Amino acid sequence: MIPIETILTFFVAAILLALAPGPDNIFVLTQSTLRGRWAGMVVTMGLCTGLVFHSSAVALGVAAIFQTSVVAFSLLKFMGAGYLVYLAWQAFRASAQKVSGDGSVGAVSHGKLYRRGIIMNITNPKVSIFFLAFLPQFVTPSQGSIPLQILMLGGIFILATLMIFGGIALVAGYLGERMNQSPNIQKILNRVAGTVFLGLALKLASIKQ
Repeated sequence: MIPIETILTFFVAAILLALAPGPDNIFVLTQSTLRGRWAGMVVTMGLCTGLVFHSSAVALGVAAIFQTSVVAFSLLKFMGAGYLVYLAWQAFRASAQKVSGDGSVGAVSHGKLYRRGIIMNITNPKVSIFFLAFLPQFVTPSQGSIPLQILMLGGIFILATLMIFGGIALVAGYLGERMNQSPNIQKILNRVAGTVFLGLALKLASIKQ
């Protein structure tokens, strides 16, 4: 069992990391503003599902492949960048739409938003490498199974992420409900979202191992 002091230290670190601006929380912010708080919560659940994948990959040692293989690293990052470009294209071509009762716009299903969150997270190889470097620092071999400790830490990290990203979704969704009442503001928000997605795609495509 991981000592409680280690758990608390790790949890605080995870909260601070979740608050730091990055592709995932920016994605939650844009989707919540455009489509409402519940859309943001669904995206958050998708991103956290991706973190389950990364935690398992570290526990099984798979993440080391992305740290050592240039081909695997490049393939994954360009897949992620390509997906972000696709989302940017959709945002730029979107027109003002009818606002629903909760202030959201668009007809994107929760299933699709959930899958977007998963893809966004899994196709960022830096997350796997970050987990590979970060989680083992809080593992104590004398406290039992190392893979089990890593999975426990991954679960704590997911809880912290869920709390912070969920808060972002609620606040951004509340603001978006009011801004989306205007077709002109809808168009502006779509253009801003498209620009953000393109920026994230360029950033992801330019990262190095």
